[in-house]
Amino acid sequence: MTHTLPLPDFTHERVEVITGRRSGLFIAVALHSSVLGSALGGARLWTYPHWSDALGDALRLSAAMTLKNATAGLDAGGGKAVIRMETGTVLDAERRRAAFLDLGDAVESFDGLYRTAEDVGSTMDDMAVVAERTTHVVGLPDASGGSGEPAGPTSLGVYESLRAVLERTTGSADVAGRRITISGLGQVGGRLAVRLSAEGALLTVTDVNPERRHLAGELGATWVEPGEEHLVASDVFVPAGIGGLLTDEVIDALDTAAVCGPANNPLASHSGADRLAARGILYAPDFVVNAGGVIYLDHEAKKRGSRTEIMDRVTHIGDTVRRILADSEARGITPLAAAEELAAERLRAGAETPVLH
Repeated sequence: MTHTLPLPDFTHERVEVITGRRSGLFIAVALHSSVLGSALGGARLWTYPHWSDALGDALRLSAAMTLKNATAGLDAGGGKAVIRMETGTVLDAERRRAAFLDLGDAVESFDGLYRTAEDVGSTMDDMAVVAERTTHVVGLPDASGGSGEPAGPTSLGVYESLRAVLERTTGSADVAGRRITISGLGQVGGRLAVRLSAEGALLTVTDVNPERRHLAGELGATWVEPGEEHLVASDVFVPAGIGGLLTDEVIDALDTAAVCGPANNPLASHSGADRLAARGILYAPDFVVNAGGVIYLDHEAKKRGSRTEIMDRVTHIGDTVRRILADSEARGITPLAAAEELAAERLRAGAETPVLH
């Protein structure tokens, strides 16, 4: 489900919008910031009611990537690509390949200031197609000498963040016996559900794709219809699908102690953080929680340690969440404000000491 949202403020360095010459599809590539280095952010293939919805998503997601990469301590800026499918469009193999060749050309036009990767709707194999047109792509299949699937590291980071949140709200990081609702059972949400179930969590799950219901059965989780999951009482609510889920109406009805999930931009509006705080619901900012994949991809591409060492780095996302939550409580501000200030500090330092792109 895509929530139509107004276009955000334009704070970007560069945005390219094209109609793919091979595919005929709308493609937007948004470079929000390269202050800390070449921007890194995935390529989303999704259905949008109107091209402006796709553009708005690219603008919001790229700005979120700037925050994500900064708080993660990466020498990387923020960018994002979006390929729009019209409602009812189903891509055959030929047109899908054409779309990612078109994306490769668009990425190449940024001369290395933006590196793309897989995201919602795209795969490692799609990135291999992009690589036919540009070298500025990460997350290629292992067989191609790439770093492989980033959903595992992303899921690990969310797990460690969730433990940090439980520690703050219950006094224990143990997930056993905790009621956790996961909205979205894609690559990341599905992996998280499997791990939490194995550790004894009491799961409620849903997904806009009814075929994912089989996973609920396999895990012994309770399935609810999409749009009803926020009404189920939980210790932690995990938004793991498309952004914009947490509207004012959803927040007012949300029955949980905390929100912690990998969905990019889950708040329909920035003020949602204050609304959650007013209801006493702890919010772990998405761009901190879901940074595992980008940490993994950036470190792998730059050969900064073995995969084991990089995955160990991902586990420290939980420590970053703890730092932000402690700062938030000490200063009487929302966790979102604390996380944004952490990112701003790093961006200011980067602006004073530019890194090589």
